[in-house]
Amino acid sequence: MTSPSTTQTPSTTQTAQPTAPAGPAGPAGSAARQSVIPGAGPALRPGERDTLRLREAATADTDEPARYAPEWLQLREPADACARAHDLLDPLRIRLANLPQRAGGFIVHDIGCGTGSMGRWLAPRLDGAQHWILHDRDPYLLHFAAVASPRSAADGSRVSVETRRGDVARLTPEALAGASLVTASALLDVLTREDVDALAAACAGAGCPALLTLSVAGRVELTAPHPLDQEITEAFNAHQRRGGLLGPDAATVATEAFAEHGATVRLDPSPWQLGPEQAELTAQWLRGWVGAAVEERPELAEPAGRYLTERLEACAAGELRVVVHHNDLLALCRPSGAAA
Repeated sequence: MTSPSTTQTPSTTQTAQPTAPAGPAGPAGSAARQSVIPGAGPALRPGERDTLRLREAATADTDEPARYAPEWLQLREPADACARAHDLLDPLRIRLANLPQRAGGFIVHDIGCGTGSMGRWLAPRLDGAQHWILHDRDPYLLHFAAVASPRSAADGSRVSVETRRGDVARLTPEALAGASLVTASALLDVLTREDVDALAAACAGAGCPALLTLSVAGRVELTAPHPLDQEITEAFNAHQRRGGLLGPDAATVATEAFAEHGATVRLDPSPWQLGPEQAELTAQWLRGWVGAAVEERPELAEPAGRYLTERLEACAAGELRVVVHHNDLLALCRPSGAAA
């Protein structure tokens, strides 16, 4: 998961026919509304039991959570796979190889799994039997992820999967007891500092490493440069930080949080490299990026509308290339009795 305005496109379903949430006024806002992809499935019902052990939730957390459209998650999956920092895999493999052998193999918790793209990318790159526990608040996405999960590891060993529904921002160390690895993709930037501290504490308490990929870095490069690029970037970044969310500060905050818990942390770049072959993804990203900037600064609506039109035309003509910067984090927490 990640920011609803960037790499996750939110979808609300109040009736049988999904409707897009209201967006900013003006041409850019209208385009942003039209870009929302419906299809995130049914709403959670009051009284349903969470299967993940959580910290006590605040009253606001009982509100219906945001859901994310699987169409958007599928659209971005190839770009995510190309962007992830492959150099982090070797130190992760070394750590996993040094764990005591278990009959059922490694236990991997995928936090905020969405449609399960992290498992489809990572499980076939690791040797050994694996059992993936997929966490998300949306039962529709959990079902999608389970059905589409890989069934074999790099060496042909078996990969199994189970799902758990709950608030992924409030993991306890007990929920991760026995974990070999915690993973997440495009999640950190939609968490608060408190959420990240809790995640780091849970991983440290379980003594398991964490591979947390594709956190937005707040930097974008487009060709050719435009006078509004910087203004829109700054407005978008401010939008990402609404409500105490970390947005582009997420990787730095997470690095500090894990280090404070004694982990060895490595941070590598994982940029999206979008060209003519990714035109559909680029167009959807542009609409969300500009729309969020206008929502943050409504006075940008008119110039941003013209800007968006120009950029979309260049995208359709195969003339636009975009680099959306992200960061991947590998935190090697100190092994503990829980991990052993």
